[in-house]
Amino acid sequence: MRTDLTLIPMARALIGLLFAFVVGFAVASAGQEDPRLGGLFDRLKVANSVAEAEPIEAEIWHLWSQSDVEEVNLLMGLGVTAMSRRDYRTALSLFDQMVGIAPSFSEGWNKRATIHYLMGDFEHSLADVDRTLALEPRHFGALSGMGLIYMAQGKPEKALHAFERALAVNPNMPGPLHYTEELRRKLEGEPI
Repeated sequence: MRTDLTLIPMARALIGLLFAFVVGFAVASAGQEDPRLGGLFDRLKVANSVAEAEPIEAEIWHLWSQSDVEEVNLLMGLGVTAMSRRDYRTALSLFDQMVGIAPSFSEGWNKRATIHYLMGDFEHSLADVDRTLALEPRHFGALSGMGLIYMAQGKPEKALHAFERALAVNPNMPGPLHYTEELRRKLEGEPI
């Protein structure tokens, strides 16, 4: 049987296009719209310990941090690097660009909320947390951040509510577990 050699380059091109489509579809499904998140959140709710929850939480954070826009991914990386160096002004500028390019990308708003918090700008941080939660209501990081903001503002009832909401999504978060216990004692008049 003889093979027509002119079909081989066409077949390779077709396979390449199919691969690009599949990879492109997987990337386009990234962020808070990723279909894998539902199952991960189900597993997170039934995890029996912090150790069991940590790898699930890490996978959720990984998926949340991925955008279908390459420029957004670049800005995310640069912003996180600037944030880790405590170069908050640069990080804020990068995250401002990121939310401008991709206003429906929840993790962009969450990162900007974090920078505002670190800079002591609680009002802007809360506004960005609200935007994060409008896009991804299960964002336990944003909910926990909201609790920290309310604690810093001296609003223990609001802080407790935010931490309880975070724990409803991710029951094994050490910070919210600690703060919830502390705030309950404080609100009941017990010494902390």
